[in-house]
Amino acid sequence: MATSTHLILFSALLLAASAAAQTSFRPKALILPVKKDAATLQYITNLTQRTPPVSVPLTLDLGGQFLWVDCQQGYTSTTYRPARCRSAQCSLAGADGCGECYSPPGPGCNNNTCGLLPDNTVTHTATGGELAADVVTIQSADGKNPGRVVSVNQFLFVCGSTFLLEGLAAGVKGMAGLGRTKISLPIQFAASFSFPRRFAICLTSSTSSNGVVFFGESPYVFLPGIDVSKSLIYTPLILNPVSTASAYSSGDPSSEYFIRVKSIKISEKTVPINTSLLTIDNNGYGGTKISTVNPYTVLESSIYNAVTNFFVNELANVKRVDSVAPFGACFDSKNISSTRVGPGVPAIDLVLQNEDVYWRIFGANSMVQVSEDVLCLGFVDGGSNPRTSIVIGGHTIEDNLLQFDVARSRLGFTSSLLFRQTTCANFNFTSNA
Repeated sequence: MATSTHLILFSALLLAASAAAQTSFRPKALILPVKKDAATLQYITNLTQRTPPVSVPLTLDLGGQFLWVDCQQGYTSTTYRPARCRSAQCSLAGADGCGECYSPPGPGCNNNTCGLLPDNTVTHTATGGELAADVVTIQSADGKNPGRVVSVNQFLFVCGSTFLLEGLAAGVKGMAGLGRTKISLPIQFAASFSFPRRFAICLTSSTSSNGVVFFGESPYVFLPGIDVSKSLIYTPLILNPVSTASAYSSGDPSSEYFIRVKSIKISEKTVPINTSLLTIDNNGYGGTKISTVNPYTVLESSIYNAVTNFFVNELANVKRVDSVAPFGACFDSKNISSTRVGPGVPAIDLVLQNEDVYWRIFGANSMVQVSEDVLCLGFVDGGSNPRTSIVIGGHTIEDNLLQFDVARSRLGFTSSLLFRQTTCANFNFTSNA
């Protein structure tokens, strides 16, 4: 019975969100520009929120549960609405508690409201925060050109505290969560505009150009007219039954995106690792997830050592140099050739559901230029008992397009777009069709 009631509430809220969205024009897709911050290596987007509208800089968090912003410093909006206890909004968000506030009322501090736990996933810090709704405005797109701006009148988000911003890029006011929850950005946009529960990210390695997040339907067309949706390879998304958030309620599944890596190959030769670490156990430990808040791929110690040693042996003809933190294996780059897909080093394959499906990591995504003459293998040692055995970080997925099809629980990926003679910085944000 509880499930039935929850479904009715869910449907009612989706209808309300749909009605709240602009009805005169229904976009098939939406876009957000994303820029890499040079100082923190975080990926920053801007979302327009509030009345009057304000452009809010946010750190992009692929596995984040929802949008959270700092409401303690200068949040003013005539359209801010706290979510009242036992409302459909609280039910949809899974916010069971009911809170009182003993300071003067305002955004983030109202009586008889429900709350959630905004999480700074960079510093692994969480606190309580008020669930609320406000207007969000975003640009529509047709897959290759930007279109008109559209609005969602009651977009759910959580008010965070100013101290949660510590560790985030300068000027950032919160985090944009794209994770597997009912109130993440992709799911709310899909409900508001009745398009598929699907989104794609294409992060650029450049700190001066924009990458892009697409919400809704493909194609994904990059200059000079290349539709990269046609070259997607698919693998199932795996649900981790235990939350990986900094703070959570018992029984919550993880909102992060996990995939099943079965083995790792370098130069098409299998690396000897403990494959039991690649499976998620009953306590939610192990497995492989994709992260935009980790700048580099992080490997459990035994996997890290095996991969690093194997890679060094395959690159035996290139001179090793002293390690440069946080990396272990570094090389004299004068002896490494340059190719279309980055430094000419052995390819690393993440083998997925079978031997024929693999994610190939070329030099552009495996190597980091730390100085003029030094290239390092861009993997980091994650210690001997990390929560997740493999965390595929930002550098590894730059200039790869990743499509997260939440409805069908599958990941589509392209490997390096440099092979297709385009990059994630080549989406045309300026001209209209």
